[in-house]
Amino acid sequence: MKLSIPIIKICCIQDRTEAQLAMDLGANALGLVSEMPSGPGVISLDQIRDIAAFIPIPINSVLLTSKQSSEEILEQVEYCKPTAIQIVDKILFGSHQDIRAAFPELIIIQVIHVNGIEAIVETEKVSSDVDTILLDSGNKLLATKVLGGTGRAHNWSISTQICRYAQISVILAGGLNQTNVKEAIRIVNPAGVDVCSGVRTNGKLDRVKLTSFMNNIQWPK
Repeated sequence: MKLSIPIIKICCIQDRTEAQLAMDLGANALGLVSEMPSGPGVISLDQIRDIAAFIPIPINSVLLTSKQSSEEILEQVEYCKPTAIQIVDKILFGSHQDIRAAFPELIIIQVIHVNGIEAIVETEKVSSDVDTILLDSGNKLLATKVLGGTGRAHNWSISTQICRYAQISVILAGGLNQTNVKEAIRIVNPAGVDVCSGVRTNGKLDRVKLTSFMNNIQWPK
């Protein structure tokens, strides 16, 4: 299974009502955030399991995990039963291949945090092991890791280079909203976009903001 391209992923989904709203407005991937060291949108594994069961194929339910052990990631996948896993940190114990072997149909998305040209090297290292790269703002080196959900854009020139030369699909995240998504797509030319805080008000998915975001998405012809 692969993500349908172009990808429009709405992240930090809190419940079935938000999931339905996102799907009604055109999202084809929904992000469900498990335990994180920081950032918005975290819900319990029970909630993720419930929402994932509610999301119909071909919409993808994407479990975000900060676990760094393939064994722990597999336990989350087995329990929650998403169609995709988004790994927001580096796997230190085990490998992407372990996940692929256990769940051949699972879509594997690896997050790369764009802080400099090292992001290009990171992308090259993992591209052959995953299905999709997601470029985001964050910093794994801080005392309390920031692994996404910052609401801040990163250096799109680096993201543009990655999208131009990557051999797999690339999703752009980080600080996107209704005012900049059109320009982001024009400059970076990703295979998809991902948004959380940019379409929320007081933590809640905002129909007006999400509608405007969707209306401002224009893919290259």
